[in-house]
Amino acid sequence: MSTKTLRKRISLVAVTALTAGLFSVVTAPVANANIAAQDTILGSAGELKVATGTNVTGSTTLIAGTTARSLGLIYKDPTTSTAQTATVIAGGALVLITGETTATAQAFTATAGTFGTPVGIGSAATAFSGADLEFGIGSTSVLVKGTNATAVAVRWAAPTTAGTYTLSAVRSTAAANFTTLARISSGSTFGNIVVTVVTAAASDAPSLPYSSCVTDTATGAQTSTADSTGTVQNGGSWYVKWALNNAYQSPVSTSGNIVATVSGDAYISIGNGSHAAGTGKTVVAFGTGAAESDYDALRITQATAGAPVTATVTITFNGTTVCTKTVSIRGVAASITISDVAAVDLSGSVTNQDWLSDPTGIGTGGSREGHYYVTLKDSAGNIVLPVSSGEFSMDPTTTTTTVTALAVNSNVATATSSTSSFSKSVGTFTCGPTAGSSDVKLRHTSSVTGVTITSSAFKARCADDPYTYTASFDKASYVQGEIATLSVKFLDSKGNPANSLDTPGASTMILPFLTLVTATGSATMLPNADGVKVYTMTVGTSVGLSAGTYTGVIDFPALTDVAAVKATPTYKITTGGDTTTNADVLKSIVALIASINKQIQALQKLILKR
Repeated sequence: MSTKTLRKRISLVAVTALTAGLFSVVTAPVANANIAAQDTILGSAGELKVATGTNVTGSTTLIAGTTARSLGLIYKDPTTSTAQTATVIAGGALVLITGETTATAQAFTATAGTFGTPVGIGSAATAFSGADLEFGIGSTSVLVKGTNATAVAVRWAAPTTAGTYTLSAVRSTAAANFTTLARISSGSTFGNIVVTVVTAAASDAPSLPYSSCVTDTATGAQTSTADSTGTVQNGGSWYVKWALNNAYQSPVSTSGNIVATVSGDAYISIGNGSHAAGTGKTVVAFGTGAAESDYDALRITQATAGAPVTATVTITFNGTTVCTKTVSIRGVAASITISDVAAVDLSGSVTNQDWLSDPTGIGTGGSREGHYYVTLKDSAGNIVLPVSSGEFSMDPTTTTTTVTALAVNSNVATATSSTSSFSKSVGTFTCGPTAGSSDVKLRHTSSVTGVTITSSAFKARCADDPYTYTASFDKASYVQGEIATLSVKFLDSKGNPANSLDTPGASTMILPFLTLVTATGSATMLPNADGVKVYTMTVGTSVGLSAGTYTGVIDFPALTDVAAVKATPTYKITTGGDTTTNADVLKSIVALIASINKQIQALQKLILKR
């Protein structure tokens, strides 16, 4: 039997947990709970371990250290000394590992089967050779000598005949008494493993706790026992891949009926993970369903080109459901959303990375400076990704002398999560020499389908740099503990609201009894799209306040040194208690007396008439 055939027949897919959507049909042997007890950790002095790491690939390559693999291992007890037991598929292999710190020679013997060339385990796996190595008759025993024989890994190939066999490990620190296999009886036995070799034919029905069924976005063989977390864009394919194993964790070798169906607006096809798209909603095949077989994967595609779809597939083997998975494929872009639009400088399209606060180059391969965000979604509201910036253009009917062009940064959106800024592309617009605004529209033409969509009109405003400014509070009077809002409006030299890409520079603010919540003084601060910067502050300080009317001073030196005037907004603050003054009381008394006098005069006139 060839190595390739052997791998297909006995390669293992060790699943540590039942994959979602997979239902058990055969009860797993309880003893298998111990199969990972020793993992692949190097043994300590006096231990003989069996590599029990993940056997997804069924690799027979002897790799030292923590990456060693056994092949066809069904059961391994947790012990590491002279009373070990293991169960392996006929024709499989065990990788034995020792971690001696004092032994200068070690020997391994078996009642059947053959040993491969041992390797010393250090910084690299180095094969023993020459005087450091001696094989016994039929390779059922091997002696490792030399100074690097303190940590050894060796592969033992199990017989192809079912039965019970014994493996032993012997060591010695007395080199003179341990020079040949004939003299290993002078050493000390530190490991014995009673190995039961069984045939896969004992039970060939699928045992789904030892099988896997996962979603994948890529073609080819199954490479993981976990569902993919990726997304599939319009025109792409989902794959559901399975590997059916029997109770010995060996691939099922008896063929059966594999039937798959799909719900939703989708088509399916069955094959080996690299097959053509289907044209129907039910497929039937006859095979084993084992990994690397002709029928171990389902391909899911859109039934209607460009339409988003959510599809659920159900797969059965000889009438028993082995897998149910739900996947979604995004449709062609159906809407464009524009957000975070800036006001741009005159006669150009100067950008500032601080406007969008978009990390430069992270996940996109380059700069992401721009004036607004662009988000594409399909008809179901899923975020979809453009192929390139070349798919975007300005709606020519909205071009004006004020806004002459729209464009999108070449580093387009790369993420489909709405919480990531990279789910949005970054756009720019170009201004003419005159301040003003235009209602413009952005178009997207799919390079796949040729379909063109247009955004709703959005206002793109053009203005010159900040030149002067004014400042005002949202209220004339505040009570201690309230929140005050100060708005600073920046104007260009023509009196238009300034653009939001040129900073007015650092500032200083003197505001008695007001404590800023938002930071101030930043030299990189930018006004919003309306030329306004809003500051928030609390009324009162930690040491209290004195009620009264105050005037603040707002200074942007880069502007006041040229043409601007410092802003001096006035505001009134109170403690919130009784604010009545003596003058207020006296005024009230005078008013009361005047009212009484009027009433007396009116009464006198009434009496005289009678």
